[in-house]
Amino acid sequence: MRYETTSTKITNSKATNLKQTSYFRWLECVFKPIFSLNPNTLFKMAKMTRPTWVPGPVIVGAGPSGLAAAACLKEKGIPSQILERASCLASMWQLKTYDRLCLHLPKQFCELPLMPFPKNLPSYPSKQQFLAYLKAYADHFDIKPAFNKTVVSANFDHRCECWRVKTQGVEMDETEEYVCQWLIVATGENAEEVVPQIEGIDEFEGPTLHTSTYKSGSVFCGKKVLVVGCGNSGMEVCLDLCNHNALPSLVVRDTVHILPQNMFAQFGLDRPKIGPLELKDLEGKTPVLDVGTLAHIKSGKIKVCRGIKLVRQHEVEFVDGKIENFDVIILATGYKSNVPSWLKGTDMFCEEEGFPNGWKGENGLYAVGFSKRGLLGTSIDAKRIAQDIQHCWKLSC
Repeated sequence: MRYETTSTKITNSKATNLKQTSYFRWLECVFKPIFSLNPNTLFKMAKMTRPTWVPGPVIVGAGPSGLAAAACLKEKGIPSQILERASCLASMWQLKTYDRLCLHLPKQFCELPLMPFPKNLPSYPSKQQFLAYLKAYADHFDIKPAFNKTVVSANFDHRCECWRVKTQGVEMDETEEYVCQWLIVATGENAEEVVPQIEGIDEFEGPTLHTSTYKSGSVFCGKKVLVVGCGNSGMEVCLDLCNHNALPSLVVRDTVHILPQNMFAQFGLDRPKIGPLELKDLEGKTPVLDVGTLAHIKSGKIKVCRGIKLVRQHEVEFVDGKIENFDVIILATGYKSNVPSWLKGTDMFCEEEGFPNGWKGENGLYAVGFSKRGLLGTSIDAKRIAQDIQHCWKLSC
C-alpha cells in the first residue's frame, strides 16, 4: 500500500517539518499490524485506495464557510484540504437557488474575512455578483478544493490520534481516505432540503417542487401556485411568480418579521412579540426582507393562507376550513444540516437537528457556519478556528 501527501504549497519555511510527530504516529499505526498479515491479504491491501495524509486540517465543504476557514488558515501559514461533494464552489448558491436571488442582508454583514466586497457593488449583491466574489476570493487565496468528493464517514482514530475521512466519488468505486489531525465541518446549515409531511401530498396531480429546483416563474405563467413557507425564499418566489403573471398564494403558519418594520401586520401577517434582531440572536430566524412582496399582498395579487390540513388531487384544504384548487405546489420549507449522517463518534453535533454545540469540539474537531448568524457568524467562526489551530501548529513545528 502506497501513501502520499497533498501537494498544498506553503510559503512558511516550517512546512518541510509539518506535523511529523502525528504523521509518523499514523504510519506506525498503519504499518505495524501489516507485518503479521499473510501474502494474499497484503495483495488485496495493495489494490486498495491509498490514504492521503493532509498536514493541515481537512475542511468539508467548499461554500463560503469552507473558503473562509481555508483563507484564515492560509494567512497564518497553515495548509488545508477542502473536500466538496459537488463539482463547483458554493454549490448551494450555484445549483439550488432561484435566478432573482440577492443577499438578504447588506453586504457589509456578508463579506468573508480578509477580503471585502468591491465598493461598486450594490448594498444587496445579486446571486451572480456574490458567486463572482466567491470565485475571486478562492483565486486570491489560491484555494483549490478537491471536487466531487462526498464525505461518507469521518471518524477519529484514537490509536494514531488522527481523523480518518472517507469520500465517495462520482462512481461507486471512486473511494478515497484522507488522514489529518484537524477536521473542520463547513457543510453549513443548508445541506439538505426539508420536505414536510403533508397529508395527501403524494396524491396531488400537479407538479410539487422544492425551492432548491425553482429557477424562475416564467414556466408558471397563468398557473395557480401555492407556496408553502413565508421566509425570504417563499416571499421572493411569490414576487417572482407575480412578475411572470402566475397566481400565487402563500401559506403562513407562524408569526413573521418583515423589514422595513413599518410595513407589517395589516394584511394577514402577524408580528412576533420578540424584535427581529433579538429573534435572530435567540432562535437563528432571519427577518424577512421585503423586496416588493408586501405590495402584492396588499393589492390581493398574492393571497395569504393558513396552514395546510389536507391535499387531494388538485385541491388543498386549509386548517381554517377553506378549500381551493391549485396547479402547482412549491415548498419553500428550507434546509437542514446533514452532518450526523457521516460524522461519527462525537456528541458535538445534535443528532436530531445536526447543529453543533459550539465552534470547537474534541480531538481537533471544529465547526464553521453553524452559528445561525449568517455569513457574519461564519467569519467569526473562521477566525477563531484559525487562531486556535495556529496555537497547536506552533507547538508542533
